[in-house]
Amino acid sequence: MDLGEIRAKIDKVDDTILEAFLERMSLSDEVAKYKKENSMGILNKTREREILAKVSDKSGDMERYSYHLFSTMFGLSRARQEELLSGESKVKAVIDRGIKNGGEVFPQTGMIACQGVEGANSQEACDKLFPRGKLMYLKSFEAVFDAVGSGLCKYGVVPIENSANGSVRAVYDLLQKKNFSIVRSIRLFIHHELMVKPGAKMSDIKEIYSHEQALGQCSEFLSKLGPGVKVIACDNTAMAAELVAKSEGNHRAAISSHRCAQLYGLETINSRIQNSENNYTRFICIANKPEIYAGANHISLVIACDNRPGALYEILARLSVAGVNMSKLESCPVTGSNFEFIFFLELDASVREPGVLAMLEELERNCESFTFLGNYAEV
Repeated sequence: MDLGEIRAKIDKVDDTILEAFLERMSLSDEVAKYKKENSMGILNKTREREILAKVSDKSGDMERYSYHLFSTMFGLSRARQEELLSGESKVKAVIDRGIKNGGEVFPQTGMIACQGVEGANSQEACDKLFPRGKLMYLKSFEAVFDAVGSGLCKYGVVPIENSANGSVRAVYDLLQKKNFSIVRSIRLFIHHELMVKPGAKMSDIKEIYSHEQALGQCSEFLSKLGPGVKVIACDNTAMAAELVAKSEGNHRAAISSHRCAQLYGLETINSRIQNSENNYTRFICIANKPEIYAGANHISLVIACDNRPGALYEILARLSVAGVNMSKLESCPVTGSNFEFIFFLELDASVREPGVLAMLEELERNCESFTFLGNYAEV
């Protein structure tokens, strides 16, 4: 046979496969109806194993391909049943409230809780997210959450991730502990400089202050300074600059932004101290209730799955079936446990898209723990 004849036969086989697949999915609808009427769960692992074993026995050298085909087909069938059986799940209730609380246009004003002082990177993020907002400066991340939770501020802005140092675990912990939602996010380019009081020299420096994330982003430079220089973490890079400006003597330095040097009357003595010039920090806007606005295209989740082979794959397969791109997957050990992890997930999707809500409900039902942090736009 020539290539044209082979392709003609493949086309006929494809038509047969499509017809059989559509019939199978139609039967899945009947299965979903029966399960709903009899209060049965969707997943039947025993039956899936039986079918896969039969498929493997009949497939010969093509066993692994047949196994993958039928596993994918099971996932599509479950996704369809999840969509048909979608009810008043917890995540659906949160999403419904979020859409009701949101609107077409994200607000530009309000009292905004900001961690740090004037000149902090958080302040720049606040100004870009809320051009007409009023800022309330607070010392810690938890204080920002408390201000929003008490109603003192409508929103809060905190960092959640750095391109070099990864996620800010303390913020993820607070999001789950306080049951807050992410309603907006923004990425800022971060450039750190080493700054001192006017007239001070590098040889004078005995102490360097900055936020722990900034210290991590400049770790290569700091490691070369030797034991004679003490590196001290503080709550914020701008606070570090303010501390140095108000201190006595010339033995203290700060790692902070160029605008902080101008703001607090300091001098930059080294502007190339960070590990990477490709250094971005993502800041999120938090609210104490879910809000989903038009144009929301980013979903944040925190999940945990069973500690067994294939458990994470099954979760990722559900995203694939729904056609959702995952832009972040980061594991984090659970404090106080032995080799147990939670996962931070970022998805490029909207809850208004077909199939996305059903996918989230399926994850909620099948994950050991599941936290929906929000559906929002990143600007």
